[in-house]
Parts: sequence; C-alpha cells; structure tokens
Amino acid sequence: MQLTVPPDVEALVQKRLATGAFANVEDVIRRALETLDAEESWTDEERSALDEKIDRALERVAAGRVYGREEARRKLAALREAHLADPG
Repeated sequence: MQLTVPPDVEALVQKRLATGAFANVEDVIRRALETLDAEESWTDEERSALDEKIDRALERVAAGRVYGREEARRKLAALREAHLADPG
C-alpha cells in the first residue's frame, strides 16, 4: 500500500520519529491506528466513568484541594505498594 499524506501529517510523523520511540514510519502509523482502535472500542460506561473522574478532579482543583509534587509521589508510591501486595 502506498500512502500520500499532506505536509502537516508528514510533519507529525517526523516529529514522532525524531523522539526515537519509533523505528520507522510504519511503527508510527501502527501505533496511531492501534490507539484509534482502542479509543473507538471504549464502551459508553468507560467513557462516562472517565468523564466523572475528570469532573471530580477539576472540582478538587477549583476548590483548592490539591497537593504538591512530593506528596503526590508519596501517595502514588503507597498505592503502587498496596497494589503489588494484593495477590488478587
């Protein structure tokens, strides 16, 4: 298959290649299509749950209920340890 893409799309592909995260154009396109496929396969429930989490986070920020980088790292580390300790 041969593809012709507009310059703006080619620039996006080149930008991704420049990061070193992709070996070639095919890898960039594959990742983009896999991401699109995953996004389109989300259920309405998954989308609603994500929307609710975002709304709650925005409410916390608006109310000033946020914490700094170090506290966030401690909380994430604790969550990670709890997750790893849970055999289920």
